[in-house]
Amino acid sequence: MLKVEGLKAGYGAINILWDISFEIADGEIVAILGSNGAGKTTMVRAITGMIRPSAGSVQFNGEELAKKSSRAILDHGIIQVPEGRQIFTEMSVLENLEMGAFNKQAKAAFDKNLEMAYTWFPKLKERSKQAAGTLSGGEQQMLAVARALIGMPKLLILDEPSLGLAPNIVDDILAVAASMARKDGIAVMLVEQDITKALACADRGYVIENGHISLSGTSRELESNEHVKKAYLGI
Repeated sequence: MLKVEGLKAGYGAINILWDISFEIADGEIVAILGSNGAGKTTMVRAITGMIRPSAGSVQFNGEELAKKSSRAILDHGIIQVPEGRQIFTEMSVLENLEMGAFNKQAKAAFDKNLEMAYTWFPKLKERSKQAAGTLSGGEQQMLAVARALIGMPKLLILDEPSLGLAPNIVDDILAVAASMARKDGIAVMLVEQDITKALACADRGYVIENGHISLSGTSRELESNEHVKKAYLGI
């Protein structure tokens, strides 16, 4: 599904990513791991068209996306839940969810997907008429994830979903993502600093350090890797 090869990107004259290569298949959950400042968010921005790579390839279902606009990439089915959620705080919960139905297909299936979203996150139904900015941090993250899933993604990118949230809320959100991957074949790219939670959810993972991929493997392989244990798991 997603194939990234030799990706190089940064901001102006400052390069952040160097020769990033990885793949994600249909229905697979792949964790992109690393500490703050490692280059994870820059990589997400390069894949989603928010910045243009200076070199390399981003292919999605065989089509090159590296030079396409963010909107064109969104239309291909790559939908991101950004770090910090970025919901519309003055709009109601329901209005935020309606914003997820950005194309004809998602609009046609909105009622069905809305009920599914309320099944995933019942609190959103209880607060459907409430201003999104009055929700708790965890509820806002649920809203951001539900809004993305209403868009019917083929690849769902979760950028730091655990940031500032209680562990049980993170578990609920990751469980929904895992269910969608298993049942509906949605690919999930999980970008996380919390390596323990990410590897518990993911099939495979890649570790980014200083703009390079330093390690890759199955979740079990990375959990047992001595460098990962010492640098990230505190073991």
